Amino acid sequence: MGQKVSPIALRLGINRLPDSRWFATGRKYTEFLKEDMMIRDFLRKHLQNAGVSRIVIERVSDAINITIHTARPGIVIGRGGKTIEELVKGISDMAKKEVRINVEEIRFPELDAQVVAENVASQIERRVAYKRAMRQAVSRAMRAGAGGIKIECSGRLAGAELARDEAVMEGKLPLSTLDADIDYGYAVALTKYGTIGVQVWIYKGGEVPEHREEEIEYAPAAEADEI
Repeated sequence: MGQKVSPIALRLGINRLPDSRWFATGRKYTEFLKEDMMIRDFLRKHLQNAGVSRIVIERVSDAINITIHTARPGIVIGRGGKTIEELVKGISDMAKKEVRINVEEIRFPELDAQVVAENVASQIERRVAYKRAMRQAVSRAMRAGAGGIKIECSGRLAGAELARDEAVMEGKLPLSTLDADIDYGYAVALTKYGTIGVQVWIYKGGEVPEHREEEIEYAPAAEADEI
């Protein structure tokens, strides 16, 4: 019986907010969920080299607000804003709604688990030794101030006949402590011998992030009935 739990899903409502921030019921929920998946697939397909970590989608009436967290904002914006205009047009045509895109730069890419995972996967695709790529990523993260980091690669490593898992870890990684700010990322390297999965866990400390203050305040039951 598997006991793997996503560190991000486990901490929703504690020190992390969901990436899809809207409310719907019934058929609208399934439509919005499918639309969100299409938007994320579209953006990741067109921004493969932009170091995109998170895509936050918010819905306000008939408009969609999208925030792209990226390590290379220049690639997302494009020369004279051409790339971002094409993205807005493509999503608007797909969703038939008004779309606004905001770009937020990741100041420390070495501490973003998704960016680190994609970086290690791209190095493996370029035939860099997986152990070297993992150790370099670990040392960069620790120098940047991480409390701990673990990188695990799974698959036919170095073209081996049998698939196996190998991990590199440094520092501490309290996965069972819900107050711990742990970032998680996953990427896939497409190699000649098959796919190699790369998982990254980064412990950033026990402090509650600033976005915790953005939590929604629900009205009491009596007020809700009046509404």
